Amino acid sequence: MNPSYVLAVLCSALLLPFSIVAEKSRPNILIVTVDDMSCDSVGVFGCQLPDTTPQIDRLAQQGLRYHYAHVQTGSCYPCRNVLFSGRYSHNTGVEGFYKVRNPDYPHMVDLMKAGGYYVAIRGKVSHSTPYQPYGWDEDLTILEDEKQHTKDPSSYYRSTKRGIEQAAKLGKPFCLNINISDPHKPFYAMSGKGNIVEDEHIPSRIYNPAEVPIPGFLFDHPDVRLELAHYYSSVRRADDCLGNVVQALEDSGKRNDTVIIFLSDHGMPLPFAKTAVWHHSTRTPLIIVWPGLTKPESVDKEHMVSGVDLLPTLLDIAGLHHPKGFDGTSFAATIKGEKQKDRDFVYKFHNENSGRNRSPMRSVESKRFGYIFNPWSDGKRVFKTATRGTATFRAMQKLAPKNRRIADRLKLFEYGTPEEFYDYKSDPDALNNLINDPAYSDAIKKHRNAMTRFMRESNDHALKAFESRDNPLIVSAYVDRKQAEADRRRKAEKKSKK
Repeated sequence: MNPSYVLAVLCSALLLPFSIVAEKSRPNILIVTVDDMSCDSVGVFGCQLPDTTPQIDRLAQQGLRYHYAHVQTGSCYPCRNVLFSGRYSHNTGVEGFYKVRNPDYPHMVDLMKAGGYYVAIRGKVSHSTPYQPYGWDEDLTILEDEKQHTKDPSSYYRSTKRGIEQAAKLGKPFCLNINISDPHKPFYAMSGKGNIVEDEHIPSRIYNPAEVPIPGFLFDHPDVRLELAHYYSSVRRADDCLGNVVQALEDSGKRNDTVIIFLSDHGMPLPFAKTAVWHHSTRTPLIIVWPGLTKPESVDKEHMVSGVDLLPTLLDIAGLHHPKGFDGTSFAATIKGEKQKDRDFVYKFHNENSGRNRSPMRSVESKRFGYIFNPWSDGKRVFKTATRGTATFRAMQKLAPKNRRIADRLKLFEYGTPEEFYDYKSDPDALNNLINDPAYSDAIKKHRNAMTRFMRESNDHALKAFESRDNPLIVSAYVDRKQAEADRRRKAEKKSKK
């Protein structure tokens, strides 16, 4: 962390009025994420499969949930760095799965610690900061020198309990980030090759292929059903983990002094969801419970909020100073049930996968529509993503030669198309690209203009490519340049490990 920023953060905290900084005036904060879980896999967010998430549903009934909440990207590492920096990836440098040394901005850890909080994390430690090791007070993944199993629900009780107790010993409020591994692969009862394996961490309910719903962006096939059954069983195990986290909080006696924030880092780890920017890729089941403030069973269907807004909101919850440079804006007013202007769009993106392959995407989404720009798509480049390693993708490849509909979907998945526009109200699965439909020309223009504004205001390096989208040479040169940067970084990383 840049020393000058640390000093600035500390000074800002010290200059705050004592009534704000005093411990008793600040709530504890418990941020719980699940990994690779689609919003509509949650019961209260419209899951078609009964009883998938009783613990999450119970939490939602106690507070506020957002109908129009999105993360910025369908990829874990950059997503979490957006959440905890309040900045878009092109302004943090964390556009993929790699470390960024000496960032010139303060992270949540710095800001909350400077404000007097005990700040600890469980899981996703390397994914949640620009570099490692960072300044967490404690890594709750390791208890008494033993690393806790990421798929063990009971271990989340122990980690949460430990964090609360340590904060109490230090006489500080706590800010805990508990990251639940499920339903990220490996799914329950699935190995890397799709074989059934023994697993001692058994979900409280196991689903079978015959009963699972098929997302509209996929297709019905025995292999897809089996993979979805494993996914939904893992969703249920994630729900079990949350139940343990909440139980630890209740047993501590701190429940009424704690703001709980729950969300997923992006959609399910299957084709057309993870590592993309469609509606179902980024929509997140955001739930906030602030005892005494949020109204039970309330739903916000008016405001659009996104991951980049989380850190500014956390600071408002804690009564702490905002440093300069945020791309996001606090939505704390909406938690109180107040109206907040200029919440009609969210800006989303994808840059680079874990293998350092560049497939840049940009999207602007409103409550009804979504516009997507894919500079990587030139008819030759093939989309490289972890979801190619799924049984569902292999089934798609197998069926495509004899099924025109699946062949068209496979082509879109692998080669993309430069521009997309969807009416998510009638087509939430993004099946009908309206980019050339004259009936939507005004809406398309409005969303393109919004994208230009977001890109200019945030200094997005893809701006020139977007403004030159009718010139394939300029667009392709941009993608080639960014891929070359990623290749050089990968070579440097390999060289430093030798």
